[in-house]
Amino acid sequence: MEPDPVPLPLSAFQPARDPYQVLGVASSASAAEIKAAYRALVKQHHPDAGGGDDTILALNAAWEVLGDGERRRRYDGHRGRGAVAASAASSAAAASGTGRGVRRAASRRGGQDDGLLLAWLQQVYAPIDRLLGQVINPFPAQLRELAADPYDDRLMDVFCGFLAQSQAKIEKVEALFGSLPCPASAKGFGLSLYHCLSQVKDALQELERYTMGYVDGYLHDGREMLREAKQRRSLLKQERRRLEL
Repeated sequence: MEPDPVPLPLSAFQPARDPYQVLGVASSASAAEIKAAYRALVKQHHPDAGGGDDTILALNAAWEVLGDGERRRRYDGHRGRGAVAASAASSAAAASGTGRGVRRAASRRGGQDDGLLLAWLQQVYAPIDRLLGQVINPFPAQLRELAADPYDDRLMDVFCGFLAQSQAKIEKVEALFGSLPCPASAKGFGLSLYHCLSQVKDALQELERYTMGYVDGYLHDGREMLREAKQRRSLLKQERRRLEL
């Protein structure tokens, strides 16, 4: 059983960009207004409609914060305290008449960014990778067992049990992915991880459709999606080593 992620301090939940600005809504917007703005922007900027991956990543990060009531309350509280602190820091820097404070602040931000990246890799990516592996790696053996006789009720029950367990793992993965925004320095990595998760989720849906009607097309599509997800997961593991250098 995988250990639960260690909670981060509240300051770690500060996203790289103000989610209210990303979604184009006021901080007083209702949950329904935020949801409507998010849906409209995702539809407008989806890659299939000619949008960019960076924009979708930013929209998803904003929704992860504002779409959850508890996370939004935490962010609002932190945002208010951050605005007061930023104002005080700006006044102090202007009064000093030197750039030393600014340079020190930039250095601290660089260290904080590195710390956030390491924390995100350890507490978000690492458990997600383990859970994805628990879905992707056993699939070929599960499929071989079912292939012996797909119409055997016992074999199909075993395969359906595997799909149900896999779906439960993907729900955990989605919760982990939304638990902490991906640092700006790893936005490409975060987007690739999101695509890997989406491929596995879609594959499970296709495989479940196959179990309902034995349509070979669903089985083929699900198998290919998991194969691609396996390749993407392998590339992510290589990229993680580069990020940690």
